[in-house]
Amino acid sequence: MKKIFILTGEPSGDKLASTVVTKLQQNHSDIEYLSVGGSHLNKLGIKSIYDLKEITYIGFTSVILNLFKIRDKINETVNKIIEFKPDILFSVDSPDFTLRVAEKVKSINPDIKTIHYVAPQVWVWREGRVKNFKKFLDHVLLLFNFEKKYFDKENIKNTFVGHPLLENKENVKTDLSNIIDGNKKIISLFAGSRTSETNILLPILIDFIKLMNEKFNKYNFIFHATDQNKDLIKNEIEKTNYKNVEVISDENIKLKILSNSLFAVAKSGTVSLEIGNAKVPSIIIYKMNFINFFIVKFLVKTKYANIINIINQKEIIPELIQKECNSEEIFRSVVYFLKNPELMKKQILDVNNTLNEIKSKTSSSSEASAVVSSYLST
Repeated sequence: MKKIFILTGEPSGDKLASTVVTKLQQNHSDIEYLSVGGSHLNKLGIKSIYDLKEITYIGFTSVILNLFKIRDKINETVNKIIEFKPDILFSVDSPDFTLRVAEKVKSINPDIKTIHYVAPQVWVWREGRVKNFKKFLDHVLLLFNFEKKYFDKENIKNTFVGHPLLENKENVKTDLSNIIDGNKKIISLFAGSRTSETNILLPILIDFIKLMNEKFNKYNFIFHATDQNKDLIKNEIEKTNYKNVEVISDENIKLKILSNSLFAVAKSGTVSLEIGNAKVPSIIIYKMNFINFFIVKFLVKTKYANIINIINQKEIIPELIQKECNSEEIFRSVVYFLKNPELMKKQILDVNNTLNEIKSKTSSSSEASAVVSSYLST
């Protein structure tokens, strides 16, 4: 029996990995899996060697503060993988954790094939990393076609598979009547998947809701939560006594809610692709502590935070970063869009045109699973 170890580092990577594993399970019934994963992989029956929360750190300062803990987790993970003896180590995103593990595993057992899904953003910073990747990566799966040149240059096997979050999902019939007031329009809110992100953005978004409720009485606000942070968000919402705010974590309901939303306010990240794919206008928000922000500003090569804006080299989706990421600015931006429907339509059109350029020709998860399958037969 063939074995695959799936290595993720945060909830978004767990979600991406699950789309590929679903395809693998459809085509291969004889694979044994083990992982560092979260709720999405768990729902597919794949055990994680420890809770994903134990390694979900964000920002340079938190990494520094947890340096020894991270080192110990890397070593623990490497030992478990070597003990499992997989044919393939399938790592997903979170390169500062997953690729360190992959490098150590490859040095101990070169026979383990290493496939990494979601290339590190070398086009944002630290392009020189690519040279080192070819020492321990057998194949890199790319979400965006423009990334190929960086890996072709170093003769690293790579395949553009597109982004699975842009795949058309099955339209599951879902009754939303017990969740929202049908007479009110929906504004979807995304406070991030990591606890550290949620702790910063949630109070800002709650203040934004307060400002909206003072001026309007026609909106439902729905927080799209992960299994990891839903209780944190619910506890804070309960303190407000707002009657038009809900928290959801079920994937089918989240998808239905998003597709029925008038607008979205989202933490910068891959979720913006899902929002754009659902043809919902949005703004992007993000905030980190001053030290982290200073380091990021010093290191990054791009002007924008959002991938849609980076590809277009202009602001298609407004970004409220750092000082601008406050309840008043979010309120002003959202109200401005709501009062100008033509601006919302233009954003949807521009985003849709961009997404059409970066979608794979078929199914990205199918293409990714095909690459993984090819290594099972070698």
